[in-house]
Amino acid sequence: MKLTIKLFMTLTALLCLSGLSAQASNNQQPEPDPNFYIFICFGQSNMEGAARPEAQDLVSAGPRFLLLPAVDDPQRGRKRGVWCEATPPLCRPNNGLTPADYFGRTLVASLPEHIRIGVIHVAIGGIKIEGFMPTEIAEYVKTAPAWMKGMLEAYDNNPYQQLVELGRMAQRDGVIKGVLMHQGESNTDDPEWAGKVQKVYDQLLGDLQLKPEEVPLLAGEVVQADGHGQCIAMNKQIDALPKTIHTAQVVSSTGCTNGPDRLHFDAAGYRELGCRYGELMARLLGYEPRRPQFETHKPLDVPADAFIAETTVPGNDFPKVDSEHRAYFRVSAPEARSVILDICSKKYDMQPDGHGGWMCVTDPLPVGFHYYFVNIGGQNFIDPSTETFFGCNRQAGGIEIPEGPEGDYYRPQQGVPAGQVRSIYYWSASKQEWRHAMVYTPAEYEEQGARGKVRGAKRYPVLYLQHGMGEDETGWSKQGHMQHIMDNLISTGQAVPMIVVMESGDIKAPFNFASGASNQQGRSDYGASFYPVLVNDLIPYIDQHFRTLADREHRAMAGLSWGGHQTFDVVLTHLDLFAWMGTFSGAIFGLDVPTAYDGVFADANAFNKKIHYFYMNWGTDDFIQGGALAESLRAAGIRVDTAVSAGTGHEWLTWRRGLRDFVPHLFKK
Repeated sequence: MKLTIKLFMTLTALLCLSGLSAQASNNQQPEPDPNFYIFICFGQSNMEGAARPEAQDLVSAGPRFLLLPAVDDPQRGRKRGVWCEATPPLCRPNNGLTPADYFGRTLVASLPEHIRIGVIHVAIGGIKIEGFMPTEIAEYVKTAPAWMKGMLEAYDNNPYQQLVELGRMAQRDGVIKGVLMHQGESNTDDPEWAGKVQKVYDQLLGDLQLKPEEVPLLAGEVVQADGHGQCIAMNKQIDALPKTIHTAQVVSSTGCTNGPDRLHFDAAGYRELGCRYGELMARLLGYEPRRPQFETHKPLDVPADAFIAETTVPGNDFPKVDSEHRAYFRVSAPEARSVILDICSKKYDMQPDGHGGWMCVTDPLPVGFHYYFVNIGGQNFIDPSTETFFGCNRQAGGIEIPEGPEGDYYRPQQGVPAGQVRSIYYWSASKQEWRHAMVYTPAEYEEQGARGKVRGAKRYPVLYLQHGMGEDETGWSKQGHMQHIMDNLISTGQAVPMIVVMESGDIKAPFNFASGASNQQGRSDYGASFYPVLVNDLIPYIDQHFRTLADREHRAMAGLSWGGHQTFDVVLTHLDLFAWMGTFSGAIFGLDVPTAYDGVFADANAFNKKIHYFYMNWGTDDFIQGGALAESLRAAGIRVDTAVSAGTGHEWLTWRRGLRDFVPHLFKK
């Protein structure tokens, strides 16, 4: 009996030990997946990724394409050494698209569905190959430029060791099948570069216990830029690399597009180069290459006669205008999903150009100046390539579609003395605030006399010139080219020298039509807050600080659109201050001529004696037409001169023409 119990206990102990042994076996690290192909990627800025990804690049290729991050990326929830789906940026949080992105996507498209692709990615912009050599890295870190130190620190000042550590982690999960390198720009003309690359490659294979025949090295050429690449000479050494490393393969960069620095590829260039890396590797693995689906874009055909618009910020190639007055636009918005150009009351869908930009061409546009916006995601933005102009109640982009020689009247001319447009600030007691105005003085205002002193005796008449709704005091000088119109007219004797004053008029914000408030002439509150400012503050300031003829005979007022509305309201209620008036597309609504302004038009003879010149103009395509009002005034005996601008609408060309016609009549009897 005792023997039986002892035997039972022995057998039980053996069974327990056997169970523990089986449990320990079950807790062992699983075998690496032979169908998980892993690739080590290293190099400098073009491997790091210098182009911003576009929207299509940010869509994941799915769980078959994975990244083993080398650094943490809290924004994307990535942890160093933990596999995640591979979407850009693959390198570090603030990098861009790299060849590795479309390398992996190409392999996913080319290899059977049961095979997964993983990448390890370590790259540093500007780093020499010595930065990956274990024997050189310590000294390299000491002498690295300041801008590189943060990138080196991200890899604990040893990017090679990061490759090894991550490679060992990856080998627990899959099989390393290749090494991708894009490096060399910083070693251009280094005759020992190939030998240094061999040392890095051999050391890496040795540390990871890999066989070179099973892990080829793929090296990409640098930017060619149609023969003008900054480091194109390095391609000779890259092309010769297989002579030093027998398992090396070279990826051509011929035709891969680049950025303006001719050093880095653009997004389309990275896609193409990455596909070529992937196609080469697919063949080496024994598969027929297939490219992933992505958008390719035919570049917009810009004719040779297109020229950069005069409103384009210097250093930009767009906007452009061709001989048919079509305008060509390009904006950089690589992550946008749609971009719309809004100009001349028409919207154009812009098309991606494959390089992070969006382009479009308009229908032929009317000559003259036009505001425009770029709409991204429902929000209007200013094209950063254009000068800005205050219009549409905000800063806006603008483009000039040039006239021929007929537009010379608003262009500066050689030999014509130029006046000045001054920016002034003055205190308004009426509103208890500082206000801003622009003041034009004719060229002779500052001319010196024979003894070198500024002539101080001559005084000048003054024109108060107002802009329209949603614009500001800079409009007449920036969009309207008022100063050139004045200079040209004065130099030819068509106009007398005069001072021109331009103020915001409290109409920068829009009129609230939905409020139900009146916009009839003389009854609208919109902009009326400017009237006491003009009469009580601005006119006295100008007369005090400039050499003016401070009487009604030498004071005029005119305005475009709502500025014309204000001109009627001010002049017709202050005939003691003004003797000349004009409107350009004047926003005159609901005017009953016999009763308006306390019957100012009732005695036509008296009115015609007080207002020495009265002018109105509008465009043939203008939504504000002044013909009916002019006829009503004439029927009442009021002298009013009118002009219609052929082929123009409610726009600056109409108003430039109006100013040109109006000014020669001022201050002459």
